[in-house]
Amino acid sequence: MLRRSEIELKTSGEVDAMREAGRVVARCLDAVRAAAAPGVTLTELDRVAHDVMDDAGAVPAFLDYHPHFAPSPFPGVICASVNDAVVHAIPGSHRLADGDLLSIDCGAFLDGWCGDAAFSAVVGADADPADLALIATTERALQAGIAAARPGGRLGDIGAAVSAVAREAGYGMLADHGGHGIGRAMHESPHVPNEGRAGRGMRLRPGLVIAIEPMLHAGGEDDYVHDEDGWTLRTADGSRAAHAEHTVAITADGPRILTLP
Repeated sequence: MLRRSEIELKTSGEVDAMREAGRVVARCLDAVRAAAAPGVTLTELDRVAHDVMDDAGAVPAFLDYHPHFAPSPFPGVICASVNDAVVHAIPGSHRLADGDLLSIDCGAFLDGWCGDAAFSAVVGADADPADLALIATTERALQAGIAAARPGGRLGDIGAAVSAVAREAGYGMLADHGGHGIGRAMHESPHVPNEGRAGRGMRLRPGLVIAIEPMLHAGGEDDYVHDEDGWTLRTADGSRAAHAEHTVAITADGPRILTLP
């Protein structure tokens, strides 16, 4: 499904419908988080998410998605990125090990509306404090971006808030990537950069629904490389990465997170 170029403001009823799609995504992520353990394969985690969606009557947003940059349609229900993989990794036969840094991204359609969210976590009990700090900072950057998503603000406020947290901690961010509008399509306008200038850009209005998603690199660099599969993006310096995302509606009362459990 291709990006929609127009910006569509949703009604309160449509935002409520998107919340139901967001609940499905949240349940998928909770189930995958619970199943992620040493010895489990990424394919098995993909099946977990598939089964949750199937039980909810939802349709995977990622499966068979084929944007212009990819050589083939995406073959999984989730993106499952491990260690230096930042985003878009195909859930294959990799078997998780104790201490792996796992990032899971998931999207689902329910009744024609899409939800999209992501989390990162360390697998097992052998967590490197540096990985935990990276994940915590990524989550703080996401929360800062959400807090800035207020009516009357500007799109640049969100990027400025996200980047302030990431850069102050010394982390890099995935170059040329960020969040996006979302609704009847998984990717709609506007693009939501993870770096920006406060007070600049499009004015934020009630009814705008966006996915905010910081992607941080431990090594401090922003560069990345593509795997041969044409999907997986890895840090160029081999450092570990973390990803956090929520679908957020801008309302008259402030930001409303649609992908909470």
